[in-house]
Amino acid sequence: MTADAEDKPDRAVVRDALGVGVAVGLSGFAFGVTSAGSGLGLLQTCALSLLVFTGASQFALVGALAAGGNPFTAAAGAFFLGVRNAFYGLRLSHLLALPRAVRPFAAQWVIDETTAVTLAQPTRRARRIGFTVTGLTLYALWNLTTLLGALGAKAIGDTRAWGLDAAGPAVFLALLAPMLRTTIERAVASLAVLLGLGLLPVLPAGAPVLVAALAAPVALVAEGRREGRARRGVSPAPDRPSGSDGPAGPAARTGSDEADQVDHVDRVDGMDGPGGLDGRAGPDGPDASAEGEESR
Repeated sequence: MTADAEDKPDRAVVRDALGVGVAVGLSGFAFGVTSAGSGLGLLQTCALSLLVFTGASQFALVGALAAGGNPFTAAAGAFFLGVRNAFYGLRLSHLLALPRAVRPFAAQWVIDETTAVTLAQPTRRARRIGFTVTGLTLYALWNLTTLLGALGAKAIGDTRAWGLDAAGPAVFLALLAPMLRTTIERAVASLAVLLGLGLLPVLPAGAPVLVAALAAPVALVAEGRREGRARRGVSPAPDRPSGSDGPAGPAARTGSDEADQVDHVDRVDGMDGPGGLDGRAGPDGPDASAEGEESR
């Protein structure tokens, strides 16, 4: 971490957080229009933004309802899309270290945008500022523009004629694309798109989103098998010295031990003259040693 990153001023953090909050918060207008066009009332539309407050799940819910899907299926799809926020919370809980009394209120603001801004900050103080400013700005603007969109839906007429029904998915894709950095992440996203679009004509509205979630475990299993094959295909390590575990194997170690014993005997026989050590281990045995002592 550079010194400049450590000394990032508060105003720079606020500027970045406001930029994200304002840019994404304005898309709440598209949600209000889409929700009203799907048949939900003003209070229902505003309640979704106030209580759910996660754009992808909200758009998935009203999109499934607008297509004539079952409310329970639509709610299930929105729920599974929102599960990702729980994993964000596990990470942010450690980084922010907020007091226990504040955590239930801060949990409402744990979404894609606040997580991205928080993770981009170098210090805990900067993370807290980024999370708070992004969450407050986005929550206020999202709910305000939701109300305006729901009120103006009748004046706009058919939202599909204006292309506003595509605003939600477009925003979500714009946020998701920069996160796909590894091969496995791109594979999961591509497989999810294929499953969702391929099953759209044959499954009820909302169901393709649930099936598309299977892309993650399928891609991870395939990646695990590929890594396993790669590990099994690694060339063996170079032979190590005799007597160590490795390619030489037990047989090689046994042969080495026998050779060492023979070599040891040869060395012993050659010490202290023909009789070995003090004449006790020589080829002539103890008698030769005794005879030599008498002659001396």
